[in-house]
Amino acid sequence: MKRKIIIDTDPGHDDAMAIMLAVKSGAFDILAITTVCGNSTIENTTRNARFVLKTLGREDIPVYSGAVKPLRQKLIQAVVHGKSGLDGIDPTNAANCTGDAVEKILNLVKRFPNEITIVTLGPLTNIATAIQKDPESMKRVKEFVTMGGAINVPGNKNRVTEFNIFVDPDAAKIVSEFPIPKTLVPLDACNHVQLLLKDFMAVKNVPLRDVLVQMIKPYIRNIAKDTGIKAALMYDPLTVFYLLDPSTCKTYQDNIQVETKGEFTRGMTVVDQRSVPDDVTPNTTIVTDISQAKFRNTFIRILSR
Repeated sequence: MKRKIIIDTDPGHDDAMAIMLAVKSGAFDILAITTVCGNSTIENTTRNARFVLKTLGREDIPVYSGAVKPLRQKLIQAVVHGKSGLDGIDPTNAANCTGDAVEKILNLVKRFPNEITIVTLGPLTNIATAIQKDPESMKRVKEFVTMGGAINVPGNKNRVTEFNIFVDPDAAKIVSEFPIPKTLVPLDACNHVQLLLKDFMAVKNVPLRDVLVQMIKPYIRNIAKDTGIKAALMYDPLTVFYLLDPSTCKTYQDNIQVETKGEFTRGMTVVDQRSVPDDVTPNTTIVTDISQAKFRNTFIRILSR
């Protein structure tokens, strides 16, 4: 039986590729894609999600739009994805925002209790709102698998914070403290997984390859301007890869707390690294390493179908 998942996302080039990997793998029963503001506005992220599904011929997968702003903060959008959130493609299809992502998440969790993994690829606003609205129902989620955070590496939004957590740290705190199984794929595991243009050119599905190349060229160019890295950083697809092949990923368990108030540490995902830490219960499985070669081979193989 296929694993039931909901993908909560803010496409975003890497979000788009994560959706492509999840759909093309055939390994999941994707019950819905819910969109959130983050990399771009809710109109853009919803439009981009619909574009990806149309490209894949999977418009049967429902898309529900959610939060238009973080819980308490002003929305700060990403730069590397361009004005549309999907620079290079700049979709013109209708967004068709529904505004009911939270309600749909709760309805699906009630319908399939203890069966659904929620894969979160953007700020956690929708998930935190669902928890606040109906915590008892959300306790029936099987697991959260989240791309976000930075444990032992610098942040990519401020000195210590990864973008998704930075955008809505209040939501991330609510989710991190919620008592269900959680897996975090932080920058520690993501930073070294980089694909070059030639890797995307190796995809044998020509129509999909053409779309990938069109969107990857400006993504790589924008990343180079922002970080100096001349490659596509594959943040969000790594959450899907973890679900596809967890045995190849190194993990450990720890207790994560999210900083919401710090002037220089907003959104920091804090673990206790003292030799004698506080006596607290681990609340998260943290992915520390993912093989770049294994990811690259899997990504190319699945998207070539």
